[in-house]
Amino acid sequence: MPEQAASGGWGWDCGWPAPAKVNLFLHIVGRRSDGYHLLQTLFQFVDTGDALHFRLRDDGRIGRSQALPGVAPEADLAIRAARALQTATGCTLGVDIALTKHLPLGGGLGGGSSDAATVLVALNHLWGAGLDLEALARLGVRLGADVPVFVAGHSAWAEGIGERLSPLVVSEPWYLLIVPGVSVATADVFSAAELTRDRPRTTIRDFLAGRAVNDCEPVVRRRYPAVGEALDWLRAHGLQARLSGTGAAVFAPCPDEATARRLRGTLPETWQGIVARGRNRSPLAYRLPGTGGVSDEATNIGP
Repeated sequence: MPEQAASGGWGWDCGWPAPAKVNLFLHIVGRRSDGYHLLQTLFQFVDTGDALHFRLRDDGRIGRSQALPGVAPEADLAIRAARALQTATGCTLGVDIALTKHLPLGGGLGGGSSDAATVLVALNHLWGAGLDLEALARLGVRLGADVPVFVAGHSAWAEGIGERLSPLVVSEPWYLLIVPGVSVATADVFSAAELTRDRPRTTIRDFLAGRAVNDCEPVVRRRYPAVGEALDWLRAHGLQARLSGTGAAVFAPCPDEATARRLRGTLPETWQGIVARGRNRSPLAYRLPGTGGVSDEATNIGP
């Protein structure tokens, strides 16, 4: 346990990663009676993302060290995750949370969900709460459908609302990610009347054969032209461009790091470019021994 400070808390820890994810495809295969959409997707992590630091408190208080622009404390997934864990375990400790935000809001890279998962994993360890990954994932899905994959810490084929995970090992290319200066509201995309909601279920074989798409792309293209322009820009350079989640971020695998960096240097000034490596194991899995320990059960589907 870190040394207790005079303020009633402990010193800040050395930091915990909250990596981004990309969706290698996203099919919508139905809808539940409660309005949630039934999905098939393949999640993969990339080695960039947010970072969180924690300072433990002995008074039970949970708070942020600084405001997150545009996000009220009660809507902050990091704060909500800490409170959910505290309630579920009866922990009497509190925490101050410092978030270094690199991932854009509304980017489809899982920033908020990844932050929440990192809070669950980190505080479970720092508070000595004693929950296993399955229990943490059950808490996480109440916060967001993408949270369990970040808790599990391995690339995965996902079904249901995104919480039913089958670990997979896929190739780990260098990606060029583009954030074209807009923020996409996921709720607006999923409520669009023109959204495909009855895609036949696909298979890994179909994915490997290139017969998998992102069903959200036509809706996002229509409503956010800048996203379509970014997809077209990547494809004009001979790359297999994809939309991540509901966007706005788009990405494409590149032959190597040098190609990704060269192309990033030619992007329009209004777009943010990120060069990152695909990862089957989340960086969070290496921060805490035993976290995300599912690699032995993973199935290799890529070259």
